Amino acid sequence: MTVAEETEVTLEVGQRTELPALPDPAAHHREREMHAILEIGVRGPSGAPHAAPAPGTGPALAEVLIVDTSRSMLHPPAKLHAAKDATAAAVRMLPFGTAFAVLAGRFEATVVHPGPGSQMLAVARPGEREAAERAVRLLDADGGTAIGAWLDLARRLLKDQPAPVKHVLLLTDGRNEHDHRSRRPLQTVLDACAGQFVCDAWGIGDDWDAELLLTITRRLHGRARAVRRESELTAAYEELIAGLLGTAVPELRIRLTPTTPGTVIRQVKQVVPNEQELQPVPAGPGGRAAEYVTRAWGDEVRHFQVVLTADPTGRESGEELQLAAVEIAVPGVRRPLRLPPPRPILVRWTDDPLDASRQHPGVRRHELYQRASAAVAQAYRAWLRGADGGEAADRALARALALAVELGDAQLLGALRLIESAPGTGRIRPGLKDVDWQHLILSSALTTPPQQASGDGGGRASSGDGAGRGSAGGAVGAGVRGSRDDDGPAVADAGAGGAGAEGAGLVDAGPVRAGAGGAPPGDADPGGPGPDHAAPGSGGPGGTLPLRPDGLVECPECRWLGPADSVYCGGECGRLLRGAPA
Repeated sequence: MTVAEETEVTLEVGQRTELPALPDPAAHHREREMHAILEIGVRGPSGAPHAAPAPGTGPALAEVLIVDTSRSMLHPPAKLHAAKDATAAAVRMLPFGTAFAVLAGRFEATVVHPGPGSQMLAVARPGEREAAERAVRLLDADGGTAIGAWLDLARRLLKDQPAPVKHVLLLTDGRNEHDHRSRRPLQTVLDACAGQFVCDAWGIGDDWDAELLLTITRRLHGRARAVRRESELTAAYEELIAGLLGTAVPELRIRLTPTTPGTVIRQVKQVVPNEQELQPVPAGPGGRAAEYVTRAWGDEVRHFQVVLTADPTGRESGEELQLAAVEIAVPGVRRPLRLPPPRPILVRWTDDPLDASRQHPGVRRHELYQRASAAVAQAYRAWLRGADGGEAADRALARALALAVELGDAQLLGALRLIESAPGTGRIRPGLKDVDWQHLILSSALTTPPQQASGDGGGRASSGDGAGRGSAGGAVGAGVRGSRDDDGPAVADAGAGGAGAEGAGLVDAGPVRAGAGGAPPGDADPGGPGPDHAAPGSGGPGGTLPLRPDGLVECPECRWLGPADSVYCGGECGRLLRGAPA
């Protein structure tokens, strides 16, 4: 067996190791938070069909396709026609021996194939696939939307399936308006489904709810997406199923073991390609280690943020210590697999406030994404108020544009351009529909790693200043240079896991112009016009705050202290401190 024939898992830890040894006068205890970014990659054998199971292991995939057949799917009828075409295409792609079912969702869910009342999945073979397609073609629409009932039936059907990848593909045009009629509300069902399967959720038409799709997919480790035009759904489904069939690792576990007394694991979450909270599961006897489960990996890289607390009591300043060890475990894989060695999460206690204030670029980047997503949500809520919220909506949109430029995220900037009246205005375009905002909310939930710097040896994060690899990101603080035209399906994509293709979703954003305001590269103004985008005390977005004697800058609004290169306040106000670098 050669290295080229193995599936390889890689692991790098990126962090700033310095934490303040001296207590914060306002703090109630001496614990400090250490943030680290784990960059985990999976790389399969070149050209190998990952989903082909090893001999004697059974099918690699069990699939449940859920079609919204509520009455609104007939307005217009193109939605239901597109749902039938896409579902039939997905069934045709299922490999021989794959367990599958098709469900119709209304007030309750029914099994379209293999048939009403069935408690088992069908098995894909030529006659079975044709029978499923015939049943799908006969679907009609009536009734309401109760998505909890749909997912609960999928859970029961998949419960005893041995396939390593259990997946649900859900399509809806509605807003779960009849959840109260279901025997089990959606949140209760999501709790029961968590860890049982991966779910991708799609929106179609003009009345779906982005936050609903994100709630489902964040809980069930999938992706939330939507099509702008019904005709694009079939190609999008085919791409998703192809990604599932390319699954290299059905389940990957991150194992964290605290190694220094007083170290506590506070949080582990995925931050690229979207934010997703991970819950610990038992990791053997002793109680020191915890494992965090991730699912359905193709050839891709994901980033995870780990938050630990540590106590400097009795520790020497300036000495690097290991707080915790990080390992990767992949249970139940029968094919050749190469795992990385354990990696340390370190700490160096320091009395230098400048060293202690620095953040790893990946941590900072995630904070910027959180602010951009919050700005989009604020703009939407203000827009819903009509003329009364116009100015507030414009200010929030301008903040989101500024953050997209600082992130160097062409996908997010392009999605914001569809909302902006004209490049550089920072104002909401008149005549928007609610669905335009739903697409933007999905786009703002999709994250990318920093752009790989030239000559950095592959873009892996390290224990110093390392940054992740990616194709859509840009250097922090840089404008978007160049342009992009999307000729493929106009698909808004936000999430992780399902298809396994990094950055697979597209947004029909049209050309992305350089800078935040359409200015030439190098002259990008992240804030656009308006008082909210002038640096405090600087007279404009290109100004800077004076340095304190200790080398830090102080926010004039909330008195937060931070490193000299801070663009935004890291405290409560989050305001822009200075313009993006030229």
